[in-house]
Amino acid sequence: MIVASPDFTHAPYTKTLIARGKRVLCEKPLSQQIDECLDVMAAEQATGAPHIMVGFMRRYDRAYLDMRAALAQGVLGRALMMHNFHRNLATPYPSFTGAMAITNSAPHEFDIARYLLGVEVTVITAHQPKRSDDVVAPVVMVMETSDDQLIMVEINNNAAYGYDVRAELVGELGSISTNKVAHSRLDARLSSAIQYDEDWRGHYHDAYVAQNRDFMRFVQTGLLPEAAASAWDGYAAALVADTGVRALRSGGKERVEMIEKPAFYA
Repeated sequence: MIVASPDFTHAPYTKTLIARGKRVLCEKPLSQQIDECLDVMAAEQATGAPHIMVGFMRRYDRAYLDMRAALAQGVLGRALMMHNFHRNLATPYPSFTGAMAITNSAPHEFDIARYLLGVEVTVITAHQPKRSDDVVAPVVMVMETSDDQLIMVEINNNAAYGYDVRAELVGELGSISTNKVAHSRLDARLSSAIQYDEDWRGHYHDAYVAQNRDFMRFVQTGLLPEAAASAWDGYAAALVADTGVRALRSGGKERVEMIEKPAFYA
């Protein structure tokens, strides 16, 4: 079963499906409430078998797969930093806030950084510049990892020019960056133009298809795919987001206090 309903329904729907013995592809976030994430993990562990994939589809995107391969093959040397830009054309509604940018948009960046680097986020700071109008301004976060790396994340939900997601992984021996895929470039009237997408659907179409195929194998075999995000990953991303909101409000460094990872998710 696929859960792609409003965010606040993800955890209760997922728990209901686990109780019925169903395997679930739960779109991110697993929940924005840490207690709910813990409840879902407890329900899954009680069955003795994996039941949940969380929809962090960037794990299936070719650009991020290339990054992971370059790091694993030693091409980059030791990873030092990761830069992430996540820009949307405009917020979906006027009441969107900086805190919502962290809990709704940024979890993709939190998860893919954890997945590529194989680390946990330990400390986070969050900042916002001032806009000239009343729409939500960008949020910029700096995170420290359990392996003393730095992860920078910019979430700009009102970038105005289009949907634009980019990343760069910097190592001791080099760096690797994602590239925007453009099928054409228009040259006319003394200018050159490449069109941006309005949203994520075209950009990540292939990644969603690959993720769904992996989910079908999960349903058929009961074995959680190697690339898939587990309920633990859903909890970790939600916890980083929750801590990021605290950091935005406090204006200082906030420590990410994770529970000990259950052996079930080892």
